[in-house]
Amino acid sequence: MRDAELDLRLGARLAELRAERGWSLGELAERSGVSRSTLSRAERAETSPTAVVLNRLCAVYGRTMSQLLSEVEAEPVPVVRAADQRAWEDRAAGFVRRSVSPPHAGLRGELVEARLAPGADLAYDRPPVPGLEQHIWVLEGELEVTVQDVTHALATGDCLRLRVWGATRFRCPGQRPARYLLAVVLP
Repeated sequence: MRDAELDLRLGARLAELRAERGWSLGELAERSGVSRSTLSRAERAETSPTAVVLNRLCAVYGRTMSQLLSEVEAEPVPVVRAADQRAWEDRAAGFVRRSVSPPHAGLRGELVEARLAPGADLAYDRPPVPGLEQHIWVLEGELEVTVQDVTHALATGDCLRLRVWGATRFRCPGQRPARYLLAVVLP
């Protein structure tokens, strides 16, 4: 699922965003809470950043993860066929994220299909954009979503709507993977 060309373009875009702001790796490390070495390796595409690292960088740069990933795609198109929808994987975390919506940096809404392996636990310390609206619709399995110290236990077919201002956590408590649709709307 991981695409080396996508990692190269993502690394170049991350370096570009940092350069646009005139930040050193050290300054970005302080702002994001990500180590200089991890940032350096991600910018040189020596490693693909984890979901948590990308979330922290998106928060610093004021973008959603889909916006950032759409910036490294080729020309925007109005239709993306299922076979052409890009998937990004954080193997260590047991997380796969597939961009369903055609990429376009200027739009406020997007659809993302996500999968968490059994026992996977993703904790984000902040939203990529404060006040981000999310609709989480569980397509298969069980999913626990914790927002502001409140845990929502979701089963197949359940949908949770929220605005994200602080930390969130996504956990797959079941024996089967959790597959869910995430609708993201910028404030």
